[in-house]
Amino acid sequence: MVQAKKIALYIVGVFVLYTIITSPAKAADLVQIGFEGISDAAKGVGEFMTQLVN
Repeated sequence: MVQAKKIALYIVGVFVLYTIITSPAKAADLVQIGFEGISDAAKGVGEFMTQLVN
């Protein structure tokens, strides 16, 4: 099981590097989308906590 996890992680790493090398603009867009998603999630948690306190 540990071996499969290492292989999967290696494949994901190779894919990420391939995407960055072949299409840096698309890779930047994907990173931006990811960070926007994380930001929206954090804002949602903040609003939820604010509503709990009030």
